[in-house]
Amino acid sequence: MMETAGVTTLEPGPRSDTRAASPPLLSVWGLTRHFGGRRSFLGGARRGAVHAVDDVSFEVAAGETLGVVGESGCGKSTLARLIMQMVTPDAGEIRFDGRIVGTKTTGRSTTASAALDADSFRRSVQMVFQDSYASLNPRLTVEETVAFGPRGRGLSSRAAIARAHDLIARVGLEPSRFAASYPHQLSGGQRQRVNIARALALQPRLVILDEAVSALDKSIEAQVLNLLLDLKSEFGLTYLFISHDLNVVRFVSDRVLVMYLGRVVETGPSGALLTAPRHPYTAALLASMPSMDPERRITEAPLSGDPPSAIDPPPGCRFHTRCRFAAPLCGRTEPALTQVAASHRVACLMAVPGSGHPAAGTVP
Repeated sequence: MMETAGVTTLEPGPRSDTRAASPPLLSVWGLTRHFGGRRSFLGGARRGAVHAVDDVSFEVAAGETLGVVGESGCGKSTLARLIMQMVTPDAGEIRFDGRIVGTKTTGRSTTASAALDADSFRRSVQMVFQDSYASLNPRLTVEETVAFGPRGRGLSSRAAIARAHDLIARVGLEPSRFAASYPHQLSGGQRQRVNIARALALQPRLVILDEAVSALDKSIEAQVLNLLLDLKSEFGLTYLFISHDLNVVRFVSDRVLVMYLGRVVETGPSGALLTAPRHPYTAALLASMPSMDPERRITEAPLSGDPPSAIDPPPGCRFHTRCRFAAPLCGRTEPALTQVAASHRVACLMAVPGSGHPAAGTVP
């Protein structure tokens, strides 16, 4: 991270090639969640339901950071809550370190010994939310907030307080000054540091960060991002980092997953995907990023129109109603995630030679 003329610039950190060969810590297969709607008395699919997450599959290797990006309403936060078992999926499977989590809904075979109950899962997976104030109990001090989880897991009061003070210090807050403070006495950045300390109190292996820095001003955001990277290295953490800010995702992520209207449209290594995107939606997101370079002014909107309703998604490719490369085939055929390079997959008919799209086999 660099500062030039008072402006903080995010630059990608070093990437470790060994992570690609690591076994997956988290595996998500066919995860689906629809809200609302009605079923007819004859059964079948619900009508009028919001398609929040639709058949999402991905893996996160131990020690890596997977960035999840997309417009508001694309399903990022619902995906995080499904993984955390805060919302029950309609279908799909979640495996953590090779063991199935929670209720199995896919019909895939498994054994009772391979199952991982939700309580054990939450000991290894923690989440940091966007709203740093609403996610804290206003009646608990910083010390009590961080110590609450360990104490509830059987740690003695003295040991829990000692762990809390250690973590408060590790996130950059002086325990003698902040341990007895209440959330309303802290700034937004300080409250988010408390949330991070609380997430680390149960010694998790995976931390889900749902827009964890989006509510902070840029100078504080840069400090918290550097803190997250330091903690990841110190504690050997794995991150699922959800954000709408591609500059932030570029800085922290090893791989990126792009969502649109509940589906994954592109996934791949951070450098390759954000430098040479293969899906028109990803390219439009990158073109929408603000720039301070006067030679890179945006004169034409990269995307036109609003996303279609999640209650009635368009047939075929869900992006075809806003895509300037759309062909009649796109409205009839739903593209599958197709590998276009090493660890780089895209759901676009243009990426599939012989698909019938006029530009098939080309880079949008």
